Amino acid sequence: MRRLSTIAVASVALSACALKGDVRRVEQQVLELRAEMARADSARADYLESTLGQIMALQQQVLDSIDAQDRRLAMFRGTIRSDMTEVQRQLMQIQELTGQSQQRLSELQGRLNDRETPPMVVDPEVGGDTAGAAPEQTAPQSSVEEVYQVAVSLLHRGSPQTARTAFQQLLTQFPDHDLAQDAQFHLAETWEGSAPDSAVAAYELVVQNHPNSPRAPTALYRLGLLAEQNGDMETAQVYYTRVVSGYPQSDAAVLARAKLNPDI
Repeated sequence: MRRLSTIAVASVALSACALKGDVRRVEQQVLELRAEMARADSARADYLESTLGQIMALQQQVLDSIDAQDRRLAMFRGTIRSDMTEVQRQLMQIQELTGQSQQRLSELQGRLNDRETPPMVVDPEVGGDTAGAAPEQTAPQSSVEEVYQVAVSLLHRGSPQTARTAFQQLLTQFPDHDLAQDAQFHLAETWEGSAPDSAVAAYELVVQNHPNSPRAPTALYRLGLLAEQNGDMETAQVYYTRVVSGYPQSDAAVLARAKLNPDI
């Protein structure tokens, strides 16, 4: 009986020891879990803080970029306004100069027309006025040259239509004048930008009517360029060959040879 009691007491004692050991293990596991959770929370907090920092840095970069773009846009608008003002000023100046040139051209044309109109003279036998009895008059060299210079100035200032009219009038009224070959060449130039076919016809007249003129080889070379621009390389080659064969010592011949032999 005493032995049974001793065994029972021992069993209770062992049970108590086992229970305390389990409790300590559980407590240790809880502590370890808490420590693990704390480390995880710390790592998560560090990650979130790092990510938030990157987001804020990226946001700042975007804001800085937008600010820089705004400044550039403001500068661009200012430049555009300045350029537009300058363009308008230049256009007004060109219009003013063109108006002056046109007025000057009209004055010169009037002077030429006045000199071409035969005066009315009195026939002493008839006793009345008759036209055309005076000797034929020709325009002074200076007047023709003035018309030519005004026309060239208009062409260089970007008024090809007005210049064209002047050149055509000069060629119509003074086809045999020394400046006719130059006027014909410049007339062709007035057509190049708007009517290439008309330019071709005008350049052909330079070569046809003034074959010994210094303008002739240049006119042939320009004809080659116009054909080349039109995609007609065969015709262009013909013109370049005519320059080289007909005017071998001209500056245009140097350019034509380069067109005929681009690899040299």
